[in-house]
Amino acid sequence: MKKDTSEQSVEQSEVGLSLEELIRRGARDLIERAIEVEVQQLLAEYENVRMLGGSRAVVRNGYLPAREVLTAVGNVEVRVPKVRDRSGAGVKFNSALVPPYVRRSARVSAALPWLYLKGISTGDMREALTVLLGDEAKGLSPNVVSRLKAEWASDYAGWMKRDLSGSRYVYWWADGVHTSLRGEDDARQCLLVVIGVRLDGTKELVTIGDGHRESKASWLELLRDLKARGLEVGPRLAVGDGALGFWGALDELYPETRRQRCWVHKSANVLNALPKSLQAKAKAQLHEIWMAPTRAAAVSAFERFVESYQAKYPKAADKLVRDRDALLAFYDFPAEHWIHLRTTNPIESTFATVRHRTTRTKNCVSRSSFLGLAFKLVQEAEKSWRRIRGVERIAELMGGVVFKDGEPVKDEEHEQQRLAA
Repeated sequence: MKKDTSEQSVEQSEVGLSLEELIRRGARDLIERAIEVEVQQLLAEYENVRMLGGSRAVVRNGYLPAREVLTAVGNVEVRVPKVRDRSGAGVKFNSALVPPYVRRSARVSAALPWLYLKGISTGDMREALTVLLGDEAKGLSPNVVSRLKAEWASDYAGWMKRDLSGSRYVYWWADGVHTSLRGEDDARQCLLVVIGVRLDGTKELVTIGDGHRESKASWLELLRDLKARGLEVGPRLAVGDGALGFWGALDELYPETRRQRCWVHKSANVLNALPKSLQAKAKAQLHEIWMAPTRAAAVSAFERFVESYQAKYPKAADKLVRDRDALLAFYDFPAEHWIHLRTTNPIESTFATVRHRTTRTKNCVSRSSFLGLAFKLVQEAEKSWRRIRGVERIAELMGGVVFKDGEPVKDEEHEQQRLAA
């Protein structure tokens, strides 16, 4: 069977094209198809809106002038359809994929703060992107990147003013991300970060600020700002390390929130107080505590650890004993959530790149630039955050159901516990 002549002409037109050009052509087709789906959805939405004569009020009206958009595969020429609203209601089509005036794809825009935080300076940004995208990236001059940094700082400032009166969180992870960056006052920068779990199980950045060390005063300022913007009720449980500043501020502003100490931080603190020859064995013993299926089993493993090291290494044992209640708080919450509550991993993994970047930056940075870059990094990371496991348990927990060893307590058992207390 002979091929269709149109297919043959397409094949002939592609002879001699480089791989990059073929990829860009494919990217253009994919973008235009996606935009076509968007415009068809808009037309379907207004399909029943008719003129007096019965004709449709909202119709296609050609295309806007083609424009080039910088994507991860280089410059791609894109045509965006126009629609006409003959009823005069002002219906317009704006593509969410390629919004008006946008000249860079969201992927490239997200790469810029990532590159900076990975150690690429403003002056080297164009060279780095040229290697990745080709000569099309030459338009990203240092001045352009500087303007983008100002935009990120402005975005952060606006985000920090959003209304929180309708927000409610089940859990928080809180941490202070220490860096080697020096601010304009020659003090080392420290990011104070809170990530929360909403009632639908999704994770989101609650707040991000800066402070000199993890002092109570710095944390108070950050949490007071949350209350001032309408967040009257704190989470059921907050997970954090041993920084006393956060816990002191939390007790003052959200005293109803329970504490859960991060097992990763605590394990590191305990192991640092033991000889290296004992650390592997001690690590396994600590693992037996926080992976125990019940609080009773965890307490038994806890006591065995203390008994093993109290006599010869009292500092190591004391580090564990003084935070016993906070280390085992997760047993009073749904078992499906335990994997999320034992550590501050969501913050640690997100800000690993921040620490890497700051070790390579020698000059001081402005406060607004530092916070803006960190904010954009988290915004990009937030897109890949998954909901916590056992979302259906959240409604039970927030509805007042009591949990014991990760399981809901029956009403009769709960009443017996109350009377016994």
